[in-house]
Amino acid sequence: MNDENQNVNIDNLELATQRSRVGAFIIDDLLITFITILMLWEHILTVNGDFMSILMIMNDAFIQILVLKFIYQTFFIWYYGATVGKIIVKIKVIDFNNFGKVSLSSALIRAGMRIVSETIFYIGFIISYYTDSRQTLHDKTAHTLVVNV
Repeated sequence: MNDENQNVNIDNLELATQRSRVGAFIIDDLLITFITILMLWEHILTVNGDFMSILMIMNDAFIQILVLKFIYQTFFIWYYGATVGKIIVKIKVIDFNNFGKVSLSSALIRAGMRIVSETIFYIGFIISYYTDSRQTLHDKTAHTLVVNV
């Protein structure tokens, strides 16, 4: 995506559906899981497929996984306006106030609050079902909106 694609036609502005947002979430989580497995592959090989041991390895890497998610979400939302999952399902994140590209500070806030939303039983995500703008907690705090491309 280039800067020309970052601008949203306000006349055709359409909120992303819950279904497309869930699809993007699943794709992104699968991608993060794949990257995590690659990062921890040498440790995973040492336990010979013992599922509980693999879970313990993943648990030990909890902070690294959170950092990975934070960097992933921040960079892609700031630079492209969408994560890989959002690009695939054709949605993007825009600034709520001017319908333009998300600033780095907003992307940082959004990524941080997204992690908080995940760790508190996804309550921050559930909020989107009860707002007209379909904003999650991390969208509200970062002043962002998710729309169709």
